[in-house]
Amino acid sequence: MTLQRDVDVLIVGAGLSGINMAYRIQQACPGLTYAIVERRDRIGGTWDLFRYPGVRSDSDFFTLAFPFRPWRGKDAIVDGDQILEYLEDTAREAGIDRHIAFGRRVDSADWSSVDSRWSVEASGPEGPETWSARFVVACTGYYDYDSPYDPGFAGVEDFDGTLVHPQFWPEDLDHTGKRVVVIGSGATAVTIVPAMAETAEHVTMLQRTPSYLLAQPKGDPIADVVRKIAPPTVAHHVVRTKNMLLQWALFQACQRAPKAMRSLLLKGVAHGTGSAEIAEQHFNPPYDPWDQRLCVTPQGDIFAAIKAGTASVTTARIDRFVPEGVRIEDGTVLPADIVVTATGLSIKILGGAKVSVDGEPRDPSDSFAYHGTMLTGLPNLAFCVGYINLSWTMRSDLTSRLVAKVLRRLVDSGASSVVPEFTGSGPTAPLMDMQSGYLQRGAHLMPRATDSYPWSFRQNFLVDSWSTNRADLDDGLVWTAPDRAEAPA
Repeated sequence: MTLQRDVDVLIVGAGLSGINMAYRIQQACPGLTYAIVERRDRIGGTWDLFRYPGVRSDSDFFTLAFPFRPWRGKDAIVDGDQILEYLEDTAREAGIDRHIAFGRRVDSADWSSVDSRWSVEASGPEGPETWSARFVVACTGYYDYDSPYDPGFAGVEDFDGTLVHPQFWPEDLDHTGKRVVVIGSGATAVTIVPAMAETAEHVTMLQRTPSYLLAQPKGDPIADVVRKIAPPTVAHHVVRTKNMLLQWALFQACQRAPKAMRSLLLKGVAHGTGSAEIAEQHFNPPYDPWDQRLCVTPQGDIFAAIKAGTASVTTARIDRFVPEGVRIEDGTVLPADIVVTATGLSIKILGGAKVSVDGEPRDPSDSFAYHGTMLTGLPNLAFCVGYINLSWTMRSDLTSRLVAKVLRRLVDSGASSVVPEFTGSGPTAPLMDMQSGYLQRGAHLMPRATDSYPWSFRQNFLVDSWSTNRADLDDGLVWTAPDRAEAPA
């Protein structure tokens, strides 16, 4: 027997984006009913998924936290368990937690033009469920939670030690006194290496291509001062604005003066590790700063571990796994009791749910993204992704406010549906167009974007916020009244 439920708005995902979206919707449209379906058994999304050692925010939490709920913790770079606690507290205080249905995986969604509603099929704890919704918002991010990227290393079955992927970290894994090899050079590897090096015999970060690293204080002295003289909400917004502008300025500097920024970043590595040779050999990528995401190392912890000799870096291609560890192309074997494959993520759009309109399948990659929020050809549907070069929430809150504005217009105008209609021109690109490996691998799965609004997604908060917050809802959107006539403005 299939359980059936009806709501005005169905939000998929109870992570940062889902909670943000729910808050903005209930704030702007208190008369609408909504529910959040979450496949996991706890709030948090990505922050509940990742349990590896040292898991933390990869940007300062004043910008990652919600603008409507001040961060009162002492640190700017925040541990994963603190993030989960913050999300749970936010949902509880706003009454959002009462709207969450856990243990539901959304499998498909079909829009009915006759009923002007989505029929969403989900697998629940007690069997199949059908959710009928006037509007659907996918707050599922863009990671594949089930299948991370697998480079297909040869000889994995020959390895006598323990093989671990960060997405599936065993709770009982003890690395004390063990030899560890962490394969990868991104934010996850940079987090895991110093955390494991605290008790492991030795940790080697084995990378094919280096990344740029930036040491950043875990705390924020300016925030400490501002908090002493201003109320919590005012202090939060001041510090958030300051940090957002600093992040934006760093990105712009890297884009406009890449040689100078490369030199500056390498000097920071040399200072932290005590070796200009290590900086030049292992932290000097073949691409410019911020062509891929720049990794933050709080307090320079990975540099300190390298300097102390508890961690090291090897830059080489892998030949194959062998019983005693990992053999690189020059024949050297890196001995390991544990190998961590922090080799990257896979892209999955809309959480992998199959979408259709009147029974006809629709592929999101065939769509254009309206302000990075709605998709052509899919009525009454929105999705939410964050920034790559700034904190996730800086973008997700822009999206949430735009969705709330669209919903308010639906309610006030009496329209039954709204759908983007592409009116742009010129060259197009994937929605998230950067050189990061996982984005390049998943480029063919993404909706398209152009270089002009409302079809642009620029990874530039100042420009995006100006355009998105002032979006003309008649430019690029088609509104339909119940009699299928165009709704009045």
